[in-house]
Amino acid sequence: MSVEKKTQKKGGWKSIFGCFRDVDVVKTTKADFASAVENRRTIYALNKNVKVTDSRLQEIVEFGVKHTPSSFNSQSGRCILLLGKHHQKLWDIVKDTLKAMLPEDKFKPTEEKINGFAAAYGTVLFFEDQDAVKKLQEGFPTYAAAFPGFSEHSSGMLQYVIWTALELEGLGASLQHYGNLIEEAVQKEWNVPKSWKLNAQMPFGNPVVPAGPKEFQPLADR
Repeated sequence: MSVEKKTQKKGGWKSIFGCFRDVDVVKTTKADFASAVENRRTIYALNKNVKVTDSRLQEIVEFGVKHTPSSFNSQSGRCILLLGKHHQKLWDIVKDTLKAMLPEDKFKPTEEKINGFAAAYGTVLFFEDQDAVKKLQEGFPTYAAAFPGFSEHSSGMLQYVIWTALELEGLGASLQHYGNLIEEAVQKEWNVPKSWKLNAQMPFGNPVVPAGPKEFQPLADR
């Protein structure tokens, strides 16, 4: 599928792809779901050796945007799927931004970290549409102060849904938060509406090194 610079939007979904279609429900068993929840981990060592098709990746993001719950069904979640040169461009923006902020002798570790994200196959950008939040605040003034928090809750669920769905496809991912540093550059590069608040960036790809052991607190203490 060819990639276009021009972006299109439909139902809270914005993509670098030139076509859209309705998405079938992702069919999984209870065992599949439990396994995906357990195995969804932060994985930094990723490469581009991905067998999942770009169209399937688009389906996963569309499915998450469509079905993740939101406060008062506001449907404020927005996503952009960046692949190929667009994925690389994002991490070039992050690298250039941080390079301008950090002393030269301290930039090397940061550069290596960003290069690791760029080595992945693609990135999902997660936004919350502040126009949708303001509409709720105006319609339900009693809860006005709570709606920004509700919006963040919904965004977290959307991130988790897509992250777990990627795990079901055998992909690894991590969640990054450079939004306050790169939001204006992202808006300019991909024609993102100014009302879209950039919450997180999720680089994903083929896992090169699996996640290590994870410790858990006793459930009786939680």
